[in-house]
Amino acid sequence: MKNATRGPLAESIDMYLAHKRSLGKQLAKTEPMLHLLDGYLLAHGVAKIDLITPSHLEEFVTCRPRHTPRSHNQLIGMMRRLFDWMVVHEVLHDSPFRCKMRRATSTRRPFLFNPEQARSLLDAALQLPSNSRAQNRGETYRVIFAILYGLGLRVGEVSRLRRHDVDLDKQLMVIRQTKFGKDRLVPFGPKMASTIAGFLKCEESRFGPVPVDSPVFSFNKRKRTPIGTNTISSTFRRIVPELQLTVQPGVASPHLHCLRHSFAVGTLLRWYREGVDPMTRLLDLSTFLGHVSPSSTAVYLTITTELLECASQRFGQFAEGSRKESVR
Repeated sequence: MKNATRGPLAESIDMYLAHKRSLGKQLAKTEPMLHLLDGYLLAHGVAKIDLITPSHLEEFVTCRPRHTPRSHNQLIGMMRRLFDWMVVHEVLHDSPFRCKMRRATSTRRPFLFNPEQARSLLDAALQLPSNSRAQNRGETYRVIFAILYGLGLRVGEVSRLRRHDVDLDKQLMVIRQTKFGKDRLVPFGPKMASTIAGFLKCEESRFGPVPVDSPVFSFNKRKRTPIGTNTISSTFRRIVPELQLTVQPGVASPHLHCLRHSFAVGTLLRWYREGVDPMTRLLDLSTFLGHVSPSSTAVYLTITTELLECASQRFGQFAEGSRKESVR
């Protein structure tokens, strides 16, 4: 959201955001933060770009307390990229940005749901009671969590999913408005097709046909507004304590995005067990998840005991084969 009064960076911010969006960036967090910076500078008497000093920028960062090194570094990155862009495009001769990144401490590994724990989550979701504002609530969340775990989608992608995006005959989803501004196709198997088809049949028998351009998941049957991502996340958080999950030392408490992590690691583990070389399929997994490159997917591939055991067995087979070849 832009400030009512435009400060010294307003024009540059507009051009910078337009440039980034042309490359497929969505900038949902970057845009409001940069406009806050612009308003801050104007409120502190900085009316022109050439009057911006390192102190002004450091003071802005200080007044925006961040509780973790990661969130602090995200803010630093947003600002640095803007000023670097301004230098490249000769809006500024030199960047006044001098703020430093914080050293990140070792982060905890994400919690990974195994199939049994995922089934417990779906069973618990099914028990959610309906109310006047959320009918068929349990079945709705059961299917939402099944898609998040079974297909590794982002919560926003599930929230935005429209009826015409789901082809049950071809067992295919069209995922639109992704994180990187590109649509993608996501195939699914017969079990998932049965789950989604059963949900839609139940919805239509109770509330009438779902218009093709309406959200698949909506509690407001008149306006057909989608269930928001924050609502889905908060529902997940309320359910988790009921599951009585054991969280190992060094592992973060379960959160909604862990379902996407679980899908990625589970896929890799399945490939190992089926004798598939993961390195030959990593690009497939990256494309399925909607990443721009396999390096982005690597963030999700948390090393687990099971993965290490499978990798060790594969290496042992390779080493044994090499030894026999050398003997010959």
